[in-house]
Amino acid sequence: MVPVNTVKAALREGRVQIGLWQALANAYTAEICAGAGFDWLMFDGEHAPNDIPRLLAQLQAVAPYPVHPCARLPCGETYLIKQYLDIGFSTLLIPLVETAEQATQLVRACRYPPRGKRGVGTGLARAAHWNRVSGYLAEADDQICLIVQVESMKALQNLDAIAATDGVDGVFVGPSDLAAVLNHRGDPGHADVQVAIAGAIAAIKRHGKAPGILAVDPKLTQTYLDLGCTFVGVGTDIGLLSRGLSDLVQKFKRGA
Repeated sequence: MVPVNTVKAALREGRVQIGLWQALANAYTAEICAGAGFDWLMFDGEHAPNDIPRLLAQLQAVAPYPVHPCARLPCGETYLIKQYLDIGFSTLLIPLVETAEQATQLVRACRYPPRGKRGVGTGLARAAHWNRVSGYLAEADDQICLIVQVESMKALQNLDAIAATDGVDGVFVGPSDLAAVLNHRGDPGHADVQVAIAGAIAAIKRHGKAPGILAVDPKLTQTYLDLGCTFVGVGTDIGLLSRGLSDLVQKFKRGA
């Protein structure tokens, strides 16, 4: 039997899921984070030095813990989606989605024929326990959670159509890229950016989909939760390590 995707089930019910970004690309640190109590961990293949073997090692490291592993792909290529699903990810975040047509193709890439175009290779796939999971081919489609990321002006213009796409479970707003395209690069907290984000969250909710976002500022995080975001990243492993180290050294080297 295919395991229930706990994040997908929670998002369908409107329950908030709190997560942490994983960008250190290391199985040991991933295991440390896995035991902290987050609902999900997002293994980043877009901006972190992750590849399939590294991601597999991290999946294996966090497997004993009650946390749901998610992955952000570098792009929405069908062959990459197939690889990420086959090694065991069942929740995928795809960046740079700008049209409903693109979202539809991503949905199809996550599903087996005849509903989609995911290649059938269960005998070689960790996700199917190498054909040891009874009913995997029949049940896997329903446990895949697809979250698409909107982070451009074109995406905002097409947001209603993207969010209405059947098979899309959530829409993730990219604050940093939105800030850049709105001419406030490096300042996602700017009022103009916040207005755009609030409007996007409202549009996503209108279509009954889960709004998602990453925010490392606690005040902004609470704002997004109050606006109705249910898939919320509250920090990154790199950020926590970097800030913790800087804070520690400043306690003893005031002039550093």
